[in-house]
Amino acid sequence: MRAAVLRAGQLAVREIPDPVPGPGELLLKISSTAICASDVHFMDHPDLGRTDPTGRSLYDADRDVVLGHEFVGEVIGHGPGCTDQFPVGARVTSIPIRLVNGGADGAHIIGQHPESQGSFAELVVVSESIARRADGAASDDAVALTDAFAVGEFYVRSARLEPGEIPIVIGAGAIGLSAVAALARRGIEPVIVSDFSADRRELARTSFGAHIAVDPAQRSPLDVWREVRAERNLWGPAVVFECVGAPGLIGQLVSQAEMGTRIYCAGGWYTGDTLDITTATRQGVTLQFGGGPWPQDWYGTLEAIAAGDLDPTPSIGMVVGLDDVPDAIDLARRSAGPPRIIVRPNGVHR
Repeated sequence: MRAAVLRAGQLAVREIPDPVPGPGELLLKISSTAICASDVHFMDHPDLGRTDPTGRSLYDADRDVVLGHEFVGEVIGHGPGCTDQFPVGARVTSIPIRLVNGGADGAHIIGQHPESQGSFAELVVVSESIARRADGAASDDAVALTDAFAVGEFYVRSARLEPGEIPIVIGAGAIGLSAVAALARRGIEPVIVSDFSADRRELARTSFGAHIAVDPAQRSPLDVWREVRAERNLWGPAVVFECVGAPGLIGQLVSQAEMGTRIYCAGGWYTGDTLDITTATRQGVTLQFGGGPWPQDWYGTLEAIAAGDLDPTPSIGMVVGLDDVPDAIDLARRSAGPPRIIVRPNGVHR
């Protein structure tokens, strides 16, 4: 099969052996897959993959890794011991985890391990036990964005917003938009979103349900939050969803925070960043890093997309073929592209 292969720090599209499904595994022909910032993080911070104590990810410069973990495809083969719940031709997606020996020996992140090749390829193998059918009228591109929008769902669910609390979403990229969508689906109002890009601010407002859009080059989103809180007589603490991952941004938010602010750090790995613990303690700030999405967030997001209750496709600004993956990933690295770039490795779509 053809795939976008990472080896020795270089990404190239070339032929590699077809993956073979093992016991309890499905072989999918990829219809649609999406580029994620995590693909960039894995490429640009190989030490994190070399030293991952969980074993879920592995970077080895001498072995091929096929990136990509947001996908949907058609079942074309079964490994030994599969059931009949996913017949050939079924449209299927999955949490991007490949179970090792059915989970008895842990799991690998699909697209971040040489033994669990990813979806920037014509074919991919998934574990039947955590896969799901993608029935209904939602497009392949919409289904492929399930994982991305499950991230926002996880953080918003974790925040457990109370009446009087006003959320602030920092960044209107893919994850920021997913947080806005999760807030809007709960009927939370007002939702403040901050981004330097006017186009992304407008997208968050018109397509995903944000109410107040802020250009941080002009005003601090926390200052806007204080004004809105006073105008509406809502005196709960700020609930901040940091969806950028820029160095120093969390420290800046902590230094500007009111007492009791909760910050959900969804923006990335924050490699080499630092935090003034004294300031965080003085402000009584709560910070949450990572931890999801959990299956309930992932499957719930898939159900919402399949039912038409959530349409993630306005975040898509570019559709490319397999040969364009290296350039498209570079766009994502420079934040020069749209919130979401879709790849169709086999040139098919629904």
